Amino acid sequence: MKTARQLPAELQGRPFTVAEASRAGLTPKRLRHRSLTALGRGIRSEGPTAELPLSVRVRPFIEVNTGCAASHLTAAELVPLPRRRQKEATPMYHVIRPEGAAHLDRPHVIVHRMKLYEDEVTVVDGIPVTTPERTWLDMAETLTVDELVAMGDSCVRFPRAELEGRDLPLCSFSDLQRMIDRHKGKRGLRKAKEAIRLIRVGADSPQESMLRLALVRAGLPEPELNMPIVGSDGIRHHEPDLSYRKYKVGVE
Repeated sequence: MKTARQLPAELQGRPFTVAEASRAGLTPKRLRHRSLTALGRGIRSEGPTAELPLSVRVRPFIEVNTGCAASHLTAAELVPLPRRRQKEATPMYHVIRPEGAAHLDRPHVIVHRMKLYEDEVTVVDGIPVTTPERTWLDMAETLTVDELVAMGDSCVRFPRAELEGRDLPLCSFSDLQRMIDRHKGKRGLRKAKEAIRLIRVGADSPQESMLRLALVRAGLPEPELNMPIVGSDGIRHHEPDLSYRKYKVGVE
């Protein structure tokens, strides 16, 4: 077989759809060349993809599946939100396909056919992705209550703008509650209802959330989160992860 002609620059180094390739001028014969790997119907790649950013890897799987959005673990990683990392022999991407849409069976894709409203989809790196609040509710299917609290804490926390490039929470308590109220009977709903009562604003990491839950369950008062210590001179000295100002105790 002859050496294949080099791919157009915009298709190099990433997976792409057959529709993209056609628009770039590739012939069906070039798309059948052994230098390309088929990642499922309508998707090709030249070279390995495992080390590419998730948004680059998942994009063609969303583009060939009209009406779908990245969801569950894939959405949590794209947002990003804390989640339990899962090791899989073959990378699998989670997508939601709205109820009533045709059945979809593709390699590398876990399809969740369920109700999906327009305001539950946002765009991340040009890809339709479930919103943080919808992702939180979907993850109730697999996370423990404590893990769901940590994810919820991450959703409602106020970010450090100088470090994160944003100054607003990913969503609010009311957004999370709206998902619970809207999706009655959904799998994981009981855990979501339990978790939302334990979510607090102020935790900067899942570890802080887990520590707070452990302290309260051990019978200690609920601590304040990331409250700065300000001296009598008005100078801000430190900001413990958790603190009991009444007792002058800081917890890291």
